[in-house]
Amino acid sequence: MNSETGKYIVIIGVVVVVAGVIIWLFHDKLNWLGRMPGDIRVERENFRFYFPITTMIVISVVVTGILYLIRKL
Repeated sequence: MNSETGKYIVIIGVVVVVAGVIIWLFHDKLNWLGRMPGDIRVERENFRFYFPITTMIVISVVVTGILYLIRKL
């Protein structure tokens, strides 16, 4: 491990905390997240299966764009 590893761990921690605060403060406005068209949901009497494929793709594109912008700066 080099000294950059610690820096990346701290950055990831800050991002997780910021995401948690955003979800905590704006949970009523983010109810569409996880219920997008394309998310797979199967609900039976004693069984639930949920696979938010579209939500994961959207989040991946947004995070990739943010990381690209951060690296360019």
